[in-house]
Amino acid sequence: MNNSFKEIAAEIKKAKKIVLYPHMHMDGDALGSCVSLCHVFRGEGIESYVYIQEDIPDNLKFLDNGYCTSDEEKVKNADISMLVDSGELKRIKGREDAFNSGKTSICIDHHETTAPFCDFNYIDSKAAATGELVFELLNELGAKGDSVTANALFAAITTDTGNFQYSNTDKLSHEIVAKLYDWGLESSKISIEIYENYRLERLKLEAEAMSNSVIFGGGRAAITTVTQEMLRETGALMNETESIVDNLRSIRGVEVAILLKEEEEKLIRASIRSKEWFDVAELATAFGGGGHKHASGFTSHKTLSETWEDAKREIEKRLDL
Repeated sequence: MNNSFKEIAAEIKKAKKIVLYPHMHMDGDALGSCVSLCHVFRGEGIESYVYIQEDIPDNLKFLDNGYCTSDEEKVKNADISMLVDSGELKRIKGREDAFNSGKTSICIDHHETTAPFCDFNYIDSKAAATGELVFELLNELGAKGDSVTANALFAAITTDTGNFQYSNTDKLSHEIVAKLYDWGLESSKISIEIYENYRLERLKLEAEAMSNSVIFGGGRAAITTVTQEMLRETGALMNETESIVDNLRSIRGVEVAILLKEEEEKLIRASIRSKEWFDVAELATAFGGGGHKHASGFTSHKTLSETWEDAKREIEKRLDL
């Protein structure tokens, strides 16, 4: 059962300290949503932080501006611990104790596989991005939006809609962005930061991953990997791999694409995307993961080759249904 934004806003207004938790391997939706909330909370005199324990991807670093911290002492014993763009504690690995030290917990999320577990929850899988839900919450709070808020929310929405190309994009997505212009949105500036700000090392890695890709399932599926050796050879970072799976999906005839990232020998993270009908959330759930119908992921504790074979077999099985 969801709470209303009115109920959640009432809790926020009582708080003196709020800590926001984006998921591991943060994307634009997670970080942008957190930053927009943190900025508004601080403007209302609420001590607020975005708690992270990893490097921010290069093309999202412009969002930080002092909102993010990795200092656990700063974030303990908050009045509110808020999980943003995620609905499971395993997605904030290493930060669970700090989250649980908060007096009240709130979850704002839009993933289909999220089940409410916090004290207050607003989960809407129909929303194209968590940033859209945050926009509604800020309106309920009576926030006076400015360019910082608008730019962060635009980053959230544009990244989770594939720059407004994915099937989750709808009329509401555009209506919200139109209202962000009234808050001072600088859409061109933010788009350049996100989409035209890549290191050469990243592009070299993308090229190698694409050249190693395999098409299967009668041309309807594509798979590739990023290994630790590839990172060493190119000088790229694992957090610079997020567009590879989208590139795979863009191949003509491919319905479902999967990228396997070798974090360690037996720690493989999979990103899965589909174009139209293939339900990758259902596939990810079969491996203990989750997400959306067209964008999901899972973690495997098998070797890269074993995970490759398992994923390929499960995709082929579903393609033949």
